[in-house]
Amino acid sequence: MKLCAKLLFATLAAACTFSHSEARAAFKPQSALTVNSKNGVESFSQSLESQVVTKSSSQQIRRGGAASGKSSLSTAMFNLVKGIVGVGVLSLPAGIAAFGDAPSAILPAVAIIAIMGAFSGYNFSLIGRVCAYTGASSYSNAWEKSVGEKSGWLPAAACTCKTFLAVLAYSMVLGETFQGIASAMGFNTSRAQTLVALTATILFPLCSMKNLASLAPFSLLGIIGMALTVAVMAVRFFDGSYALPSGKFLESVGQLPSFGNKGASAVVSPNSFILICMLSTAFMAHFNAPKFYNELENNTLQRFNTLVGTSFGVSIAFFAAAAALGFGTFGKSSAGFILSNYSSKDTLIGISRIAVAFSLIFTYPLVFVGCRDGFLSLFKVPKEKQTDSFLNQLTIGLLSLITVAAINLKDLSFVMSFGGATLGNALIYIFPAIMFNSVVKKMGSSAPSGLKNETYFATFSMLLGCAMGIIGSTMALKGAGGH
Repeated sequence: MKLCAKLLFATLAAACTFSHSEARAAFKPQSALTVNSKNGVESFSQSLESQVVTKSSSQQIRRGGAASGKSSLSTAMFNLVKGIVGVGVLSLPAGIAAFGDAPSAILPAVAIIAIMGAFSGYNFSLIGRVCAYTGASSYSNAWEKSVGEKSGWLPAAACTCKTFLAVLAYSMVLGETFQGIASAMGFNTSRAQTLVALTATILFPLCSMKNLASLAPFSLLGIIGMALTVAVMAVRFFDGSYALPSGKFLESVGQLPSFGNKGASAVVSPNSFILICMLSTAFMAHFNAPKFYNELENNTLQRFNTLVGTSFGVSIAFFAAAAALGFGTFGKSSAGFILSNYSSKDTLIGISRIAVAFSLIFTYPLVFVGCRDGFLSLFKVPKEKQTDSFLNQLTIGLLSLITVAAINLKDLSFVMSFGGATLGNALIYIFPAIMFNSVVKKMGSSAPSGLKNETYFATFSMLLGCAMGIIGSTMALKGAGGH
């Protein structure tokens, strides 16, 4: 365990050395990563897209990879699953614990995950169809061509704020993870000390790099790290290492597993909306739906729907497994970041922490730059004012704000549920329905009857998103107050 941790820190030190040389001048938005749009959504989407761009080979070009501007169906499926499955999956056990404390609560939770995944997939497809009908190239462009340019700031603001919350969640997870790694190495540091040191020595240099393309291959390790983590959670669930009363790691955990009698029937509690809204964050990939549609080879709606159905189906299975294994192991004690429940003496979990930390470290700058450039575009900062000094100051300011927030907000599940209840529901359920209905309305009498009838279902999805947002945000705030 100590050897693995030392290797991780050696890798990060090398990355920092490289990034310092790259950061002699502050990072300026690159054409491959950002687009200066008046609404700022393109910059966000392009930045996240860089996560799936690797140094291409001729083989990738023949497959229709990023280098050719088109993706094969299999490549697009991998990239979409990778875009959906992130650290949010490690907060889902706490979502089940919000309404239940008996193992049978897993059954309705899995059903909720499947239903929410299906609705999320439908609305992802809906955005792609809007792009097919209007020729839009991005989320904001789809809104402008369907609803109108005057209100284009709405999806722009939602995307920028959602990215801010994503970076905040990354910082919270990194603080928890590196504190656990430091503890395993024999260092007694607080979460705040760990996060400040990490931000100053690792994250700031990486976020200040002039060219982030060199980090893109590392981000591909993210899905591998998450798969490894879920596999280790399965091993620990089935080998009983944390089972009451005599699990071999129970003596070294901060909080013992706790189970009661609130099972499947407890799902009728309003607290179940906390899990529902966490899933709105977990399944969030909809800002990139236009890119997946436009860059898919032979992008017929049938092939696009195959991409969406398969990718969301795999993600649903992944989320259900992680939620069930985490809650099944710790029950009501499930923390907002489930790896916090496991013992620091558990070598397998220690390796999982390192894998998660490694993937997050190199993905963090890609998401952060999307957040920063979103603010630049949203507030319409002229390009000539985006000097090295200004960008440096903005990077320091945003990182400081994020770090302070991450230190004071210790419950990842709250960030996930509240962000999902507000911004997530808007981007997944409300905005796509508004765009689709506007497109059908503009078609007038030429609109097929099937599309006209579908507007009723889209409207239902929108109203469902509104209801989930109101109830979910209320329950998330109450839950935070309870802590």
